[in-house]
Amino acid sequence: MTDPGPDQAPDTPDTPAALPPELARLAESHGVATSYSPGPGRTVPAAPGAVVAALAALGVDAATPEAARAALAARDRELRERLLPPTVVSRPDDGSAAPAAPSPAGPGPTALPAVLAALPPGTRLRVDTEQGETLLDTTEGLEPGVHRLTATAPDGRSRQAHLIVAPDRLPTPEGRSYGLLVQLYSLLSRRSWGMGDLADLAELAGWAGRAAGAGFVQVNPLHSAVPGAPTDPSPYRPSSRRFPDPVHLRVEDVPECAYVRDRDRLDTLLERAGRLRADVLDKGALIDRDAVWELKREALELVHEVPLGPGRQAAYDDFRAEHGQALDDHATWYALAEIHGSDWHRWPDGLRDPRSAATARARAELADRVAFHTRLAWLTDGQLRAAQRAAREAGMPVGIVHDLAVGVHPSGADAWAQQDVFAAGMSVGAPPDAFNARGQDWGLPPWRPDRLAATGYAPYRDLLRALFRYAGALRIDHVMGLFRLWWVPAGSPPTEGAYVRYDADAMLAVLALEASRAGAVVIGEDLGTVEPGVREALQRRGVLGTSVLWFERDWEGDGRPLPPERWRADCLATATTHDLPPTAARLTGDHVDLRDRLGLLTRPAAEEHAEAAADAAEWLALLGSLGLLDRPAAGPPGSDEEEEIRAVHRFLLRTPARLVGVWLPDGAGDRRPQNLPGTWDQYPNWRLPVADADGRPLPLEDLVASPRLRALLEVLRPGPSGG
Repeated sequence: MTDPGPDQAPDTPDTPAALPPELARLAESHGVATSYSPGPGRTVPAAPGAVVAALAALGVDAATPEAARAALAARDRELRERLLPPTVVSRPDDGSAAPAAPSPAGPGPTALPAVLAALPPGTRLRVDTEQGETLLDTTEGLEPGVHRLTATAPDGRSRQAHLIVAPDRLPTPEGRSYGLLVQLYSLLSRRSWGMGDLADLAELAGWAGRAAGAGFVQVNPLHSAVPGAPTDPSPYRPSSRRFPDPVHLRVEDVPECAYVRDRDRLDTLLERAGRLRADVLDKGALIDRDAVWELKREALELVHEVPLGPGRQAAYDDFRAEHGQALDDHATWYALAEIHGSDWHRWPDGLRDPRSAATARARAELADRVAFHTRLAWLTDGQLRAAQRAAREAGMPVGIVHDLAVGVHPSGADAWAQQDVFAAGMSVGAPPDAFNARGQDWGLPPWRPDRLAATGYAPYRDLLRALFRYAGALRIDHVMGLFRLWWVPAGSPPTEGAYVRYDADAMLAVLALEASRAGAVVIGEDLGTVEPGVREALQRRGVLGTSVLWFERDWEGDGRPLPPERWRADCLATATTHDLPPTAARLTGDHVDLRDRLGLLTRPAAEEHAEAAADAAEWLALLGSLGLLDRPAAGPPGSDEEEEIRAVHRFLLRTPARLVGVWLPDGAGDRRPQNLPGTWDQYPNWRLPVADADGRPLPLEDLVASPRLRALLEVLRPGPSGG
């Protein structure tokens, strides 16, 4: 979800008409933007139909001018009579000056000093703390947490609000470190079942920390996928972000596996898994997630028949108690999906409501299947925590960096269980810009900002708390979504959407609270066009950004590559990502050839090649001028590919970036992107194993022994010989 480069205005000849004044005021009062800026000096009014649809998804009828006027009058009355907003935020630095940031959703601020200043004189306050204390007429000295604030005015009006007390900033990395970036499914070992798993992750982290001096390993989202063949292979369209996917389990590492009664059946499954693995590593087959899961599901059902020992049972009971209703809903959805399919919109009427009597009956009737999926969530959580322990025991200061997708599949478990907080009939996307004049629709339902605020951001808090159980750091995809999201009404093109604002102050407060409790770092993916003030607000709160070498140019000046001293410090600096060409392909121009073969070029291939070669040559010239190329190449870019890739990473070390990331396939010479945006079945997105420069898949055991990878990591290793 990147659109790197300078802000530019696309050609959009059909500009929507300005909104009627009443509709515009109503929209603004609910955080629905009435215009957007696709580039400097350009403002485009939002489509009236999109604004009306967004308001409808927020429970506001504005379908006719009369309805809009009535809704506006009701909104004005509500705001006049309201003592407190649903959620109030308090930080130690409440009184200090802050950089300008986009205003919060809806009316007025939610920061505690401003809220208290707006109360009528003589209003009495009561705080019921998360720790069980009651404080009267004071909000001083509160511990971080989510408390209950009650305000009672002299005229007898009373209102309660959630009071989020959060640290000023999130935790920051302990010193500087480098790490590896990898898509876990692509990291097969000679022991995995046809795709990389959590044991492979633990092995990689243990090796990278001890043998290579790495500080972290970043992986793709490991959220639960929507079941059914063929499964959507994208890790960014999950069924649930709240619970991990058991396809990543190493079955043999589950303690109960040793006591499976039907050993012959288990051995047969292991043999079939070995054939799957060999197909990928030795025969050039693509990773088949569905085939892997079918084998693991059968094996895990055998494992599930083995009773837990007393200690394991107690740990399992604790997990169930901690996750409560959310875990019950998650397991129930998966049990129901086995019978009715993976789109809950097509289930029998009564089962579409997670709180209905029909669902309660089905949960009881399917108790065995619900228990199975509950157990899988616990087992996966355990292996995730084991991977993080392995990373920290190997000396990594951060450990495993997990990835939080921007949303969930509309048919999946979270969308079913949390219908009350999702905006019905809406999808998240992006407006038209210089890189996509038609805009984007990602097919992910957005959270309702009003419902989040009404719950004290409980869904968001619970999500973060679940992820921080096993994450040393968290990468947030499209972190700008903490501020606003482009809502696209169902049936409309992405050009006919509207921005809906979230209370970024509250979202960042919850993030700071949960990250601080876990001692975890947060990295925001903030590539592309970013609203003014957003990066400054994120930096102020301690959220690291993401800087990719090929996009770091002086866009406001001469457009040349940005020298290392001008890079920002509070970021993860990398050469590439999963959505971009590997560095070898970028240097050699192979990425242009790939897009040409697939018919994706919009200009003649010769023009694309010339531009790509000039871009690479410009960067290599800068690297050479800084003395970062040990053996300056006499030929064109890519003529000494391995040394040029090492020079790129020497450059990243020259920047002040707190974290430096190495795309693991760059260490093997792999030229294939893991995902090629704009393609579906034309390219094997999310199904490629890590391979060498000739496209030969490399198992983990061969990868870590690769002289090419070791030479690259030696550049980055802390100490006299490296970084």
